[in-house]
Amino acid sequence: MPVSIAASVAVISVLIALVFWRSGSQPGTEGWIQGSQSNPGIAYALLGFFGYLGVARIGTTFPFALALGATRRAFVAGTLIWNAIAAAYVALILAALNAIEIATNHWFAGFYIFDIYVLGGGDPLRLLPIVFFGVLSTLTIGGVFAAAWVRFGALGPQLIAGVVILALLAAAIILVPQAASIAAAFQLWWLQVAAVGAIVLSATGTWLLLRPATVR
Repeated sequence: MPVSIAASVAVISVLIALVFWRSGSQPGTEGWIQGSQSNPGIAYALLGFFGYLGVARIGTTFPFALALGATRRAFVAGTLIWNAIAAAYVALILAALNAIEIATNHWFAGFYIFDIYVLGGGDPLRLLPIVFFGVLSTLTIGGVFAAAWVRFGALGPQLIAGVVILALLAAAIILVPQAASIAAAFQLWWLQVAAVGAIVLSATGTWLLLRPATVR
């Protein structure tokens, strides 16, 4: 599925680029490159799919895993390991496609699909951790929402969403006065630390929620 989604987004991106080409934009110009590299379509499409997949991996397989004799701890740990394998797979696939895109001078026509800002601007040393941690955190966050649903029904995900929204609003209220200085000092590794924190909290929350959950 990740490969087919990437292919679909690539086709759509090329079609959109052709529209701009026909309207007068010229491939290779500064405006064309900046606009093309600002397109985050591939990231949105993949993260949406992996958010759904993270929910499905917990919500639909938890009863089946226990029926096969897996412990709840082993189920959560195994799911986390498999999420990491999937994240590494997607990171390597996108890194390979990015390398092909750059080697072919952007598909021989100036089309930017994987060499985009949100994936590191063509730098594989940035792309690999961005994709790995992005996919892994999305899968794990989806899993904790599914675990809340298994434990508490529809109220569980709503409570988690409410807590997350309140925490983000509180952080925004506290940090807004320092927004300019924070932006000036921003480092990419901050996002990696945030992703690791989200993964640890989500995996721990999934375990705590599933430990007393009733199998239905």
